[in-house]
Amino acid sequence: MADLDCAELDADPIDQFVAWFDEARASGVPEPEAMTLATADAEGRPSARTVLLRGVDARGFRFYTNYTSRKASDLEGNPRAALVFRWQPPNRQVIVTGRVERTSPQDSDAYFASRPRESRLGAWASGQGTELRDRGQLDDRFRAARERFGGEEVPRPGHWGGFRLAPEAVELWQHGAFRLHDRCLYVREGEGWRRTRLSP
Repeated sequence: MADLDCAELDADPIDQFVAWFDEARASGVPEPEAMTLATADAEGRPSARTVLLRGVDARGFRFYTNYTSRKASDLEGNPRAALVFRWQPPNRQVIVTGRVERTSPQDSDAYFASRPRESRLGAWASGQGTELRDRGQLDDRFRAARERFGGEEVPRPGHWGGFRLAPEAVELWQHGAFRLHDRCLYVREGEGWRRTRLSP
């Protein structure tokens, strides 16, 4: 792979991210939308987990979860987070940091309606992160949700919805020989972006 020239990247990091994402998907990377979401609670205790990117545009990076989960609780108390995408091959990484807020109920409704029916029932069955007596308890909740809605449309539960991370900094990283990696950092400045090259 050729060295990365930061000056030749798109001036907008979102557009550059989308180009890299599309390349990763075209090259057969399994689940290129998988990203590590790192949060910290109001006291600064960190945690991280893998979630799936469900949309990106000029406003930011969108994902969905249970609003009673640990990640959601962290974000309510400390609405800043980091996302990390790692695609191998093509040996690239993107790190995004910024502020996070809930998406609109209309946005959450629209995405929830696009999910398979069984996944929508699962959102009603899961008390994400809460203790379970055993697997049977979860299976019982799922069966109860299936019986509750029968053949009806499954609505979005109030405890489930989206978040959007509005980027303040985006770093694009590409593997280089002898650990001489290429790192290009975009930092938000007003309505635009300042672009710099970092030492590996």
